[in-house]
Amino acid sequence: MDRYIDLIEQTFYFPTEEFKVVDNDLYFNEVPLMDIVNKYGTPLKLTFLPKISSQIQKAKKFFNEAITNNNYQGNYVYCYCTKSSHFQFVLEEALKNDIHIETSSAYDIPIVKILFEKGKISKDTFVICNGYKRPEYTQYISDLINDGFKNCIPILDNLDEINAYDKLVTNPCFVGMRLAADEEPKFEFYTSRLGIRYNDVLPLYESKIKDNPKFKLKMLHFFINTGMKDTTYYWSELSRFVHKYCELRKVCPDLDSIDIGGGWPIKTSVHFDYDYGYMADQIVKTIKRICTENQVPVPNIFTEFGSFTVGESGAVLYSVLGSKLQNDKEEWYMIDSSFITTLPDVWGLNQKFILLAVNNWNKEYDKVKIGGITCDSMDYYNSEAHLNMVFLPKLQEQKKQIIGFFHTGAYQESLGGYGGIQHCLVPAPKHVLIQKDENGNFTDTLFAPEQDKNTMLKILGYEN
Repeated sequence: MDRYIDLIEQTFYFPTEEFKVVDNDLYFNEVPLMDIVNKYGTPLKLTFLPKISSQIQKAKKFFNEAITNNNYQGNYVYCYCTKSSHFQFVLEEALKNDIHIETSSAYDIPIVKILFEKGKISKDTFVICNGYKRPEYTQYISDLINDGFKNCIPILDNLDEINAYDKLVTNPCFVGMRLAADEEPKFEFYTSRLGIRYNDVLPLYESKIKDNPKFKLKMLHFFINTGMKDTTYYWSELSRFVHKYCELRKVCPDLDSIDIGGGWPIKTSVHFDYDYGYMADQIVKTIKRICTENQVPVPNIFTEFGSFTVGESGAVLYSVLGSKLQNDKEEWYMIDSSFITTLPDVWGLNQKFILLAVNNWNKEYDKVKIGGITCDSMDYYNSEAHLNMVFLPKLQEQKKQIIGFFHTGAYQESLGGYGGIQHCLVPAPKHVLIQKDENGNFTDTLFAPEQDKNTMLKILGYEN
């Protein structure tokens, strides 16, 4: 008999540091998932909070080792990109690790203030404010600066943005500039819509910052959509960016930092091959080499990892409601929720997540397709872009089949419209948090129950 566990062990290096099987049930970071399912039911979103801290410490370790190994004279600063997940439990777990924050919209700033009031951050914490900003956002940033948050740094995204701070800010402050990177050649347009053109950077500094006593240009920022990958395109864009830093540093002694954005990948397959240590070392080495060639001091290096911070902490568990054989060979497993509402990146970006059975690992397996319960033809999941089937245990009479999608912790709640109206009025699933207590024992708490009909009816105007 070809069992599901045999298939996985023959296909991947399994078990892994995150996944193992005990008595035919899957464990995720040592958490017995069937215990969680039996207690709370499905559909279920799960956040394993200790993973957030371990990811931050991993990045700090690799970058600090690269700085030491290359005798690099600048510092490394880890920022969390809040738009990946704004939840309080995510921010508070991340901030246990002496990190800083990157924001992207006006309503991030009230979150910053709440975190300060709770003692989770201080007025020395770096708050890197990105995005093309509406007046409300620039007002909130200015209020933060005027309130003494001395390391709140608005990152200028266009030539006129600094005029708002000139009017609103009363204290001297730092500013940064985002540079508009060229997109990958196969992208739909040539240059990012975000940031300032390279040719405009020096004139903007000379005309509006250099002689204005309110401002000091502290940081240059850039971001590559494809992430930090060992490709000719990435190294070319990073080198171009660092050369611009060197050019500006020669006329701007206040400039001492660069933000190289985010984009460290997370595991989207049980078999994952990415050398984090090598990439950190090569980034630091590249920056140092170019600065040495141009005879300028090396900058402090900021990153703003979002998905890397929180992505691998998340999981979504579903029950298979039943199967449907739609022709001679297409068998569909229908889940008790929707991919469009719970994992919108599957639908919108063809994003792949790790998919594994949670139970019945000793059973035979079938090729199947997985379908959500909405009436939308795009509500399905396939294993690879070039395939249309996945493998899961055969359904057993009188025994429910549970499946899990893993490393889903970034962006899915916000893109899915958490707490609001979702496609076909499919309710948002319950959300459970897993933490470790002071004795190292796992604890689980219900953060939010499954969305109920009254919530939806009220949003839609059917209840006063």
